Amino acid sequence: MAKRSRIDTEITIKLILDEAFEQILTIGFENMSYTSLSNATGISRTGISHHFPRKADFLSCLDSRISARFCEGLDFSSVQLLESSWRHFISQDHAKAVLKLFFSLCASNQQIQGRFNTVNDIRYKALMRLGDEGGFCIDRLIGQSAVTMFSAQTEEAVAA
Repeated sequence: MAKRSRIDTEITIKLILDEAFEQILTIGFENMSYTSLSNATGISRTGISHHFPRKADFLSCLDSRISARFCEGLDFSSVQLLESSWRHFISQDHAKAVLKLFFSLCASNQQIQGRFNTVNDIRYKALMRLGDEGGFCIDRLIGQSAVTMFSAQTEEAVAA
């Protein structure tokens, strides 16, 4: 079997990462699997695991892209605009998927947490642009979002 070129390898990795990014935002990290990635890309599960041996490896590679997508939906011009843009933005499924991932990783081991800094990036951006008030605003919004998401999950479980 001929050795693949570096360019072919880079194209393959980009294809896998692009699909992983979309799946994280649409079906969620917990539902993304090597099988779902393989089905979507046409790359074997073994081929995907060759480049990404652990599922958490996707977080290392996609963290800045996820952070950028999340920040695009936020207005850091003032605390009031940050808060209103946050409330609007997290009503969207892809924003909920990012927050759900963040909250699930908070309960996981440190090694995986360190691979996903999106929320820390948002908090840092708020601090740099709006000072302590921006940081407090993000902290409050994250807490409120956690309660809202937990309440929604509880209501769904009771209804089922």
